[in-house]
Amino acid sequence: MGSSPQLGSTVPDFTLPGGALDGDTFERRDYTLSAARGRAVVLAFYPGDNTTVCTKQLCSYSSGMETFEGLDAQVWGISPQDVDSHESFARAHSLRMPLLADTGRELARTFGVAAPGIGVRRAVFLIDAEGVLRWKHVALLGATFQSLDTLASHLSGIQTP
Repeated sequence: MGSSPQLGSTVPDFTLPGGALDGDTFERRDYTLSAARGRAVVLAFYPGDNTTVCTKQLCSYSSGMETFEGLDAQVWGISPQDVDSHESFARAHSLRMPLLADTGRELARTFGVAAPGIGVRRAVFLIDAEGVLRWKHVALLGATFQSLDTLASHLSGIQTP
C-alpha cells in the first residue's frame, strides 16, 4: 500500500469511467477530478458493490445528498468493480451519486488505499473546490464507515467563499 496524498496538497488529477442514475436511466461517462473544480468533492473508496457495509455506507450517503448539495459538495463512490456492476448496484439501492470504476486499482494505489486480500480499504477523502485535500480517513478494517454527520461537519469547515 502506497502513501496517500498529504493534507494541504493538491490531489493528483484522474479520470475514471463511471455512471449515475438519472431517473430510470444510468448515465455512463468519464469523471475527471479537475472538471469538478469549483465544488468540493468527497471521494468515498469502498471495497465492493452489494456487500453489507458498503451498501449501508453508500445508501447513507445517497439518502443525505441534500446535505452534501447544501454544502456545495458532490460525492463520488469508487471501487474496483466495473461500470456494469455499479449500474446493478445503483439500481438495486436507488443510489444517487456517481459510482466510478477503478478496475485496475491504480487510483486506489495513488491514494494509498489498495490492500492485499480485500482489494481496497474503505476510505474517504474531502477535496476542496480548488482541488486541495482537506481531510481524510482510511480504515484499517472495513467494518465501519464515516457517517454523513462527520463528513458534513468536516465539509462545513472547508467551505470557500
